[in-house]
Amino acid sequence: MESAHYFSAQPAGPFTRKPLTVDLAGETRRLQTSSGIFSPDGIDKGTAVLLADVPAPSPQGNLLDIGCGWGPIALTMALRAPHAQVYAVDVNERCVTLTNENAGLLGLHNVSASTPDAVDPGLRFDTIWSNPPIRIGKDELHALLRLWIPRLAPGGSAWLVVQKNLGSDSLQRWLSAELDASFSVTRESTSKSFRILRIRKASR
Repeated sequence: MESAHYFSAQPAGPFTRKPLTVDLAGETRRLQTSSGIFSPDGIDKGTAVLLADVPAPSPQGNLLDIGCGWGPIALTMALRAPHAQVYAVDVNERCVTLTNENAGLLGLHNVSASTPDAVDPGLRFDTIWSNPPIRIGKDELHALLRLWIPRLAPGGSAWLVVQKNLGSDSLQRWLSAELDASFSVTRESTSKSFRILRIRKASR
C-alpha cells in the first residue's frame, strides 16, 4: 500500500525518512528511504537483475536513470563511473529529494536528480539504465520511452529490465517498430522472470 501511488508527483502521507542499509556496487551502504515511493524497503527484484547483469556504464559523459526511486540505479552508476555525470529523473518529488540526499550521504558529487522537465533537452546520454514503471500504463510508458530513448548519444546504449509477464516481448517489438533505423533493439538476457532489453544507437 505504501508504494501504490509511487508514480504520483506528490504522494499521500507524510514524508518521513527512514534508514535503509543495502549493498550497492559491492559494498554496504547506509542510506535513507520513505513511504510513498517505489520499493521503499530495498532493491526490488528487477533492479537487482539489472544491476547484476548489465556491463559497466560509460566511464565518462552523461548517464541517465529513468524512474530513480530512492536512487539504487543512479547511485550505482555514479559509484562505477565517478568521472561521468549521472542524471536521475522521477515524477515523484519525494524520490528526487531522496536520490539527491542519498548521493550526498555517499559523497557523490556527480549525481543530479530532478523531475523530467528540469533536464536540459539538449543533453544526450552515453548510457541509460532503467527499471521502467510498467504499471503507469502502456500509453504513459510509451510516452516516457519516446521522450528519453531518442536522446541516446551516437554509440550509446540503453538497458531496460522488464518482467516477462508484464510485457517485455511486446515492449521489445514496439521499440523496434517505433525507433528509426539508427537504433537496434535486442533481448540481451533472461533471469528470474525478467528480461533485459538493449537499445543501441549507431555510432554515426
